[in-house]
Amino acid sequence: WKKLYLAHHWPVTVCKMSANDCRDPPEYWTIHGLWPDKGEECNRTWHFSVAEIKDLLSDMRHDWPDVLHSSPNSTQFWKHEWEKHGTCAATLEILNSQKKYFSKALELYEHVDLNSCLLKAGIKPGRSYYQMSAIKGALTRFYGVTPKIQCLPPEEGEKAQTLGQIEFCFTKGLQLRNCTGAMTGESDLTQDHWELGTKELSVCSDTLPTYYPSEVE
Repeated sequence: WKKLYLAHHWPVTVCKMSANDCRDPPEYWTIHGLWPDKGEECNRTWHFSVAEIKDLLSDMRHDWPDVLHSSPNSTQFWKHEWEKHGTCAATLEILNSQKKYFSKALELYEHVDLNSCLLKAGIKPGRSYYQMSAIKGALTRFYGVTPKIQCLPPEEGEKAQTLGQIEFCFTKGLQLRNCTGAMTGESDLTQDHWELGTKELSVCSDTLPTYYPSEVE
């Protein structure tokens, strides 16, 4: 693999996509995963062990919660992310254990600090619509790179797409880089359809108004 995606998802949109037992989704961007751009389940014998990340649990529950299943002791989501993506990322020495993989993802999430970047740019969840160019422009100005932004396409009778996921790309040296190239055949490898039901995110349209929902309707 050549690059890593740090995927943030917007919990309100995740809940909108799925009829799972979403209750009181966090009102801040949370981690979806840290994904190499190639390969899945690279070592099926390397099983997830929550004991290896016990020092990280309070940060994990806050920054990387299982939005769809509200039981606080649920580790299924992390198990899924480790087995599908972490075992592939582990070819890199700085990510070659469960502790390193999860703690590095938390560190990158804190470093990117997407929540405060959007607030500083005046982009807040609510009832108003945004132009995708305004969201992209704010992120590119702030980070100096182009992230990959994904939306839920409009449902029948709706005119707006719904902001759902923002992915930042990193080099193997964990430097931010542009996510270019993600528009072609690569994007299907970095999707993570984790029990999200039938609705799926796709790269946001530049022309549709964009809804950034503040609550699950």
